[in-house]
Formats: sequence, structure tokens, C-alpha cells
Amino acid sequence: MAPTAVADPDSGLTGAELAARYGLTVAGERPTLVGYTKQLWSYRHFISAYANAKLVAMFATARLGRVWQVLTPLTNAAIYYLIFGVILNTQNGIDNFIAYLCVGLFVFNFSQTVVLGGTQSITGNLGLIRALHFPRAALPTAVTLTQFQSLISAMVVLIAIVLVTGEPITLQWLLLVPALLLQSVFNAGIALGMARLGSKVTDLKQLMPFVMRTWMYGSGVLYSVDNFAENLPAWAATLVEANPLLVYIELVRHALLENAPLTSAAPRLWLLAFGWALLAGIGGYVYFWRGEQEYGRG
Repeated sequence: MAPTAVADPDSGLTGAELAARYGLTVAGERPTLVGYTKQLWSYRHFISAYANAKLVAMFATARLGRVWQVLTPLTNAAIYYLIFGVILNTQNGIDNFIAYLCVGLFVFNFSQTVVLGGTQSITGNLGLIRALHFPRAALPTAVTLTQFQSLISAMVVLIAIVLVTGEPITLQWLLLVPALLLQSVFNAGIALGMARLGSKVTDLKQLMPFVMRTWMYGSGVLYSVDNFAENLPAWAATLVEANPLLVYIELVRHALLENAPLTSAAPRLWLLAFGWALLAGIGGYVYFWRGEQEYGRG
């Protein structure tokens, strides 16, 4: 058997042993999960600045600027109200259908924009990735933060709509905060997972708008899911009720609207919301971390 190659004849140590002695590591090696999390936290100021810059750039060329953050969901709400509330008359049995519809659209749009942005967060920033060294999870995390900032502006408008349409202010409104925070954790996890998938399958960004549109129709955004869940088999109806976006939408409706119909009791909705946030948040983060050394290669 051939003798082991010696990197330093004087010391008799191999290359691996020398690297271990002096704390050298392989270039591009994936850090441990704990080490990666510490790196990501150390870049929190970069993430915040990058998210703010993206938010400004989104509307930099529009004459109305960030007003479109509010006009876009309001325009969608008006169109969907005309089609589903007036023409198809899906508002039967729903008090304050305008507020019901707006809550669904605003909350769903938060997840939709994060998912679509997360899918392209790696492939759309290859120049930055190849030029600078930083934890790549900063990019999908910044997408979530950007859209969360947009959500805050949208919530101001949504609350105004809820008040104008006759809903009273109650202590239950305080539940809006944990509901949106849980949704944000869920969104961040999905964005991380989709970022890795999108880096592997570049055509995924073309498919995702159709996936999100289908997801919207199954999330009770435009009508109560009872309209079609009653015609599904029991197992399919159970899956519909566990739909994470339906859960977060119904929690916000439960917080802001007095008589909003719910597919499940509020305690079950909160358990599902916590479960989905933990599953997506931790699962998406670990899945993204496992591909850290792959991003920007090729």
C-alpha cells in the first residue's frame, strides 16, 4: 500500500492535519446550523437595509410611488367584489361581505408576494451572490421583511375599511398581531424553501403564479369554503380546513369581524397556525441551509 502523502516533510503532517492545526476550512464549506444562524443574525442590518432598498425600488418609477401598495389590493377587492359579490352572489350568509373579502385579499396577498419573491430570490441575485460573501438566507428573509413592511401599510387601510363598513373596535382586535406574526414566520419558511427549489428549477417562477391562483381559490379568499367543502369527501374537506392560508385568513377575520363564519373553532385555528408556522419556519430554514454551498454555482 502506498504511503500517505505528507504535506510538510519536516513535521510529518498531512494536509488535513495541518489544516486542522491552524483552523483552516474548505472554501465554500457549509457551516453548522448553529454557526449559520449566528452568521445570519450578524447580517441583520444588511437584511434590513436591503429590504428597505427593495421596497423603495419597487415603486421608484411609478408616479404614485408607494401609494400602489394600497391601490393594488383595493383595486383587486373592487373587481372581485363585482364578480363574486354582485354577479355570482357568493356573499349569501356572510355579514359585511366587503370587509370579509378585503381581509382575505390583503392577507393572502402577503403570502403570495413572499412566495413569488422567494422563488426568484436566488436566481434574481446571482451577481450579488457571486460578488459578495454572506449567508444566502438573507435574500429570502429580506423578501419576507419587504412584504411585511408593505403589509403594515395595507393593514392601516384594511382597518379603515373594517371601521367604515360598521365593525366595532373590540379587544379581540389585539389578536391581529400574533396572527400576522405567525403568518410571517410561515411565509419566511416557505420563501426559504422556494428559494432553494427555484435555484434548482429555474422555470419554477413561471409555474408559481398558477399555483398561487389555485391556492387562492381553495383558501376562502373570495367566499366561504363551505360553498364547496360540503360537496367534498370527508378527507378532502379536512385538508381544506387545514389549509394554512385559510387558517391565517380566518384568524384575521375572527380578530376584526364580529360575525365572520369560521370553518373551525378558534382554538383549533390557533393550534393549526402555530403548527404551520413551526413546520414551515424550521423546515424551510433547514432545507435552505442544506443547500447553502450550491447557490451561485455553475
